[in-house]
Amino acid sequence: MYNFIVILILIVSVVLALVVLVQNSKGGGLAANFSAPNQIMGVRKTTDFLEKLTWGLAIALVVLSLIATITIHSGNKSSVQKNAVSTEQVEVPSASQAVTGTQTTEPGEQQ
Repeated sequence: MYNFIVILILIVSVVLALVVLVQNSKGGGLAANFSAPNQIMGVRKTTDFLEKLTWGLAIALVVLSLIATITIHSGNKSSVQKNAVSTEQVEVPSASQAVTGTQTTEPGEQQ
């Protein structure tokens, strides 16, 4: 699931970059090529469409990033919980026992 979301983020990022490059801040760009009066979409409608597309892609990028963050944290939580819970008890020797090489025995055990 996480890999699919990352691929979607990459696609949205590339399309967003292309849409921004098509725009011109002075009203030119792609809109300048459609300046004929008999066009279905005039200059103003083209710039409106590109602006709405830019906002839509930017919002989609933010939402997909949040979903990816939630997905990666929920996937790691189960593996962290599995590793954190241990059924074995491990006895750690003290520093003096480690130096001398002696082992401690419990009150009911024999050596």
